[in-house]
Amino acid sequence: MTNQPYGAYDPYQDPQQAQGVWPGQQQAYEDPYADQQYTQQWQGQTWETQMQPPVAAAAYAPVSPAPAPVPQTAQAAQAAQAVPEAPAADGSGPEYGPATMGGNSRVTDAQRARAEGRSPIIEPGMQPALLTALLGLSLAGGAALGTYALLVPLVVLQGLTAAGWFRLNGMWPARQGIALGFLGALAADAALLVSDRSTAAILGTLGVWVLLSLVLQLRSHADPDERMYGLMATVVAAALAIAAAGYLAADASAVTVGAVAVAAGVVARALPLPTPVSVVVAVAVAAGAGFVVEGSAGALVGAGAAVCALIGHRVASYDYPSRFVHFTAGVALPLAAAAPAVHTLARVLT
Repeated sequence: MTNQPYGAYDPYQDPQQAQGVWPGQQQAYEDPYADQQYTQQWQGQTWETQMQPPVAAAAYAPVSPAPAPVPQTAQAAQAAQAVPEAPAADGSGPEYGPATMGGNSRVTDAQRARAEGRSPIIEPGMQPALLTALLGLSLAGGAALGTYALLVPLVVLQGLTAAGWFRLNGMWPARQGIALGFLGALAADAALLVSDRSTAAILGTLGVWVLLSLVLQLRSHADPDERMYGLMATVVAAALAIAAAGYLAADASAVTVGAVAVAAGVVARALPLPTPVSVVVAVAVAAGAGFVVEGSAGALVGAGAAVCALIGHRVASYDYPSRFVHFTAGVALPLAAAAPAVHTLARVLT
């Protein structure tokens, strides 16, 4: 028998062949130590081929080492915590829609638009539209009753306009700007009453309040960019509130026609219709309401007032507005934007 080096054991070799005995051949046991004088004696631990069964080939397949653990960063840990749990098998867990290429289906349209850098548009809805209609009917009823009866809902409209415009531009509380715009509206109302409803009173008050807004922002210690934003917001808020005084300068019949037309048009705009269809329906409904109140001239005044009111309604829906914006600017801007159209169209058509 020839000696093999240590570790050269073949598991597929027959044990009898490893001992030099072939099948059918009888093994000799005369002298078990006779070969020791010619062979090398191993003192270490060796394989015992007589006691070990043949090992399957799969046991000697190379084993790939386990990958080293990747250190988890803080961002990865936060992302792992943000992953929602899968719904349970019994349906008790949260149910989520499938993922989409345009973004997560659980994200609202406004949130997705903001994430993509677009301006999300959220329309005020039916409740602010009903409040606008109520305020418009109050203006129409006040105009029918007299000047001082018209003054009460008009002051409410001007206050909502000044506060809603500042919040629509993301500036809150901005008490000084809101107070300045509201005081400008009150000054315009007083000037109109003193001057026997002269249009020059509105223009003069507007010019003075632009200067006051500029002085107010020059005294501010904010950053230059903030002061510029504040100046623009203050000037526009004062301008819109003062322009709403056009209801006080117009004839009572024109105020009634315009307020009723805006009330009907804004409610029609809030109906669940596609936007182009809703705009056309709102203008048509406003023109019809004006026609019912004042005939063909009233239809023209109502249509013009509705167009301006829809512009104000669209502005109140701009750039992710809050619920407070919807119930201030969303209520007041349609009526405030329609005031110049009511005054001008009534002067032209009569």
